[in-house]
Amino acid sequence: MADKRDYYEVLGVQKGASDDEIKKAYRKKAKQFHPDLHPGDAEAEKNFKEAAEAYEVLSDKDKKARYDQFGHAGVDPNFGAGQGGNPFGGGFGGVDFDLGDIFNMFTGGGFGGGRGRNPNAPRRGADVENRVVISFEEAAKGCEKKIKVTRIENCGECGGSGAAAGCTPVTCTKCGGTGQITIQRGGFFMSIETHPCDVCGGRGKTIEKPCSVCSGLGKIRHTIDKTVEIPAGIDDGMAFSIKGEGSVGANGGPNGDLVIDVTVRPHPFFERHGDDVYCEIPITFAQAALGAEIIVPTLDGKVKFNIHEGTQPGEKFKLRDKGIKHLKYSGKGDQYVIINVEVPKSLNKKQKELLKAFDDATDDKNYDKKKSFFDKVKELFD
Repeated sequence: MADKRDYYEVLGVQKGASDDEIKKAYRKKAKQFHPDLHPGDAEAEKNFKEAAEAYEVLSDKDKKARYDQFGHAGVDPNFGAGQGGNPFGGGFGGVDFDLGDIFNMFTGGGFGGGRGRNPNAPRRGADVENRVVISFEEAAKGCEKKIKVTRIENCGECGGSGAAAGCTPVTCTKCGGTGQITIQRGGFFMSIETHPCDVCGGRGKTIEKPCSVCSGLGKIRHTIDKTVEIPAGIDDGMAFSIKGEGSVGANGGPNGDLVIDVTVRPHPFFERHGDDVYCEIPITFAQAALGAEIIVPTLDGKVKFNIHEGTQPGEKFKLRDKGIKHLKYSGKGDQYVIINVEVPKSLNKKQKELLKAFDDATDDKNYDKKKSFFDKVKELFD
């Protein structure tokens, strides 16, 4: 446990990085190592989990403050257990939980005599971030995905109270429910110091008989299966939230949200530009010269399309409303078909003769660009 890498190093950001920089760095790492993109790769899965753990701490203001001050020991009670155990007292039987309740004395008041926040005040639960990988078509049309969500929930055994059956938490008699005690030191200069209450551990309440499931914390980490609806029109790198599906709040505070980060797999021949779809279609020299009916793939299936006589390489045609559904309003984008005229290779003798006869039968009036180019050359050098 004690050989954990620095969380800033894991995400590749400097200490003091902004929330936006931390989020961007995490999304980059998560996309790079996501197990769905590296099936069976144990090292990629390890790196993905390491990045998720680092982001869980650095994206939370309270946890980040504790980590910056105390390192891993500030956010993980099991860290350094081989060197004397949890430095904040305690051992909670290895239960996996949100440490906000235990270490909140390090935020909102500090040790310099300022008044700390009320430990019994309602607090919002933490957001939980998850990532889904979907296909190009699923992004365009929307879909449902089953995911696993790991979040902090109230202990089912004690209902979140932390007390065993028949027992209820009571206000700490030493701190009066504030979670803090004040020590006045005399001398030439008088100082007042505020410390976490050593009886209740800063929670403001004591429990005579703790719940055996959560060890008196009132919360446990739980993983659930959840089906989420991916909205039609979402793009690679976007995220959306499901309100109230994150970790449970404290003291009656609201739950956090479930944040879904979306990765879209590249398509073999479609490209997305905004809500428009681009597709390059190869055609033969004869089809371009004579015109033809061609088959064009779209997100709604294959359609027939007539290209005109004399179609040029790179010419672009539009199929209205064949693009991607707009995410925030009704309607769809368009599909653009880019023509790629393929020059034949490996011609046999007869094919070459026919092509030579064709070339002899044409002149500059059949080639506007060629004629224009060489007219300009003639003007410039003659």
